[in-house]
Amino acid sequence: MTHSSTAGQFETNSRQFGPLAVIGQTIRTSWRRLVLWSLLFAVLFQLIMLLALILRFQAVPNYVNFYDWIGNVIWIIQSTPSWSDMPPIIAEEWLIEIGRMNYEYGTGISVWALNVVPSKVAIMGLLGALTGLCFTLLKRDDCSLTHRRGLTLSTGIGTTLIAMTNVTMSWVVCCATPSWVVGLAMLGLGVSTSLALETMGPLLSGSGLFILSCTAYFLAWRTSRNSNQAAVVPTQTGVRYA
Repeated sequence: MTHSSTAGQFETNSRQFGPLAVIGQTIRTSWRRLVLWSLLFAVLFQLIMLLALILRFQAVPNYVNFYDWIGNVIWIIQSTPSWSDMPPIIAEEWLIEIGRMNYEYGTGISVWALNVVPSKVAIMGLLGALTGLCFTLLKRDDCSLTHRRGLTLSTGIGTTLIAMTNVTMSWVVCCATPSWVVGLAMLGLGVSTSLALETMGPLLSGSGLFILSCTAYFLAWRTSRNSNQAAVVPTQTGVRYA
């Protein structure tokens, strides 16, 4: 085999084992694991928020409301004149509300609650799949311990930013509307300061998605580079494939 022909094959092989091809192959071969990551994130995140509310207020929920999410979505589609307004309205629709009701004031007032919002659950499912993809690629990588810790840290930071900004807890002190800043207020940050940070949610969530995406792409690029290097073996006459 001539050097020019093997070089051409090497370029074809490099394109074949590009980062996006590695990501696609990883998804195809590990889709069951990624689905499991997705389901665990979506379910456990709701349970963690509920547990946080119970521990913070030292009280168990005393009411649960179920909403006709599908019916509400259909009604929104039928009654909203602008198509551009539909997604943000639908994204805020609740499926389940579970919380603590104080009946000392008339018919009662919800002191705190966990609101299960399907759009947020879907985001957490996608977050779980993306996090699982990063850890699957990291597991296959033979990088040094220092690099591994750094990549694990970047994955954790990205995951935390997205999860933090998709909290759906409500507290009467914070206007009793589900928002990610309720978690900050519960941790001790001033209510006014927490509410002032609410508009930063999309920026923080987008930053987390960017960090996770870059981490996954970088890990895929490393796998691609190692595969391409291993595919070529130097010989006395030129280059041949192993």
